[in-house]
Amino acid sequence: MDYRLELVPVPVSDVDRAKAFYAEEVGFGVDHDQTAGEEFRVVQLTPPGSACSIAIGTGIVDTAPGSVRGLHLVVPDINAARAELRGRGVDVGEVQDLGGILYAAFSDPDGNGWTLQQLPY
Repeated sequence: MDYRLELVPVPVSDVDRAKAFYAEEVGFGVDHDQTAGEEFRVVQLTPPGSACSIAIGTGIVDTAPGSVRGLHLVVPDINAARAELRGRGVDVGEVQDLGGILYAAFSDPDGNGWTLQQLPY
């Protein structure tokens, strides 16, 4: 039996602002943006090269905007990834070496926490 994690809901307060941040600044692809009435909207975005997407919207989760922490984007070159994101306007922290695993943190406009991670290969 395979278990594939393919979608992670991320609670946001302003769907259009979050969509612009993830698509234009972070560089995620917009897979779809669907509404069903005024109380439901789902926007699915996928990081380049990832099999897992995020979902932002209204009516999809009841957790507070900005309450998600520790989402990891694993990259082969953290310095290049950090420079790319900073060039797009994302406020990415300094690279930290925690025992050979490198990390650099950033947040979306609501405060949902992301980490770039480079593993020692």
